[in-house]
Amino acid sequence: MSSHRKPRPTSNNFTQRAVRAGLLAAGVAGVATAVPAQAATAAPQHAAVASDYVFSHADRAHHTQAKDSFTIRQYGDVNAAGVRNQANAVSAGCSADDECRSVALSFQIVTFAGARTHLNAVNLSDAANKKCTGCQTLAGAYQFVVSTPTPITFDGDTRRQLDDIHRRLDGLTRSSLPATELKSRVDGLAAEVSSVLHDAVARAPKGEAQPSVTLHRHLDGWPGH
Repeated sequence: MSSHRKPRPTSNNFTQRAVRAGLLAAGVAGVATAVPAQAATAAPQHAAVASDYVFSHADRAHHTQAKDSFTIRQYGDVNAAGVRNQANAVSAGCSADDECRSVALSFQIVTFAGARTHLNAVNLSDAANKKCTGCQTLAGAYQFVVSTPTPITFDGDTRRQLDDIHRRLDGLTRSSLPATELKSRVDGLAAEVSSVLHDAVARAPKGEAQPSVTLHRHLDGWPGH
């Protein structure tokens, strides 16, 4: 069977730019602050960058590959921020009698503060079957951008709720659920994350600008969407 890959959306679908107070920015220039791979709280800074990437590859030697990431990155006041979240899954060389399953899921939570912060947010996923009849391949990227007038730090209750969602994401990723059901269940976890973040924002100090929680979601999968 020939290689199949869904056409990628244009870059405009992948890149979402926003600026507090309704301004648009062309991007983030001069961003050079490194960020730890997992949850981190950064000191106040002028610019910040974060990148998270999950990749899974299933083939005849490794019929099932399932990976996920759940990162929390909290920044203080920033003038500019560039954040990228990506998930890629590949199934290759298997058959209907010898199926492969590849799952890659990435949840990224980023918080920042500032009255006029230039934000460049990129969130994308891609699932590909390469000569793989009957294989199940799913890639999902979920990016949560939290913007507040003043810096916030998640309290213990918020952390516990997010940790619980992370544990359940791990379980779903490694489950044998059909791809269509898995998508629905993962979407449910994303909705829970959004709810927890909205509650945290509601308890944050108030300012002239309204706080916001924005979810960027991209799912790609075989068979079907």
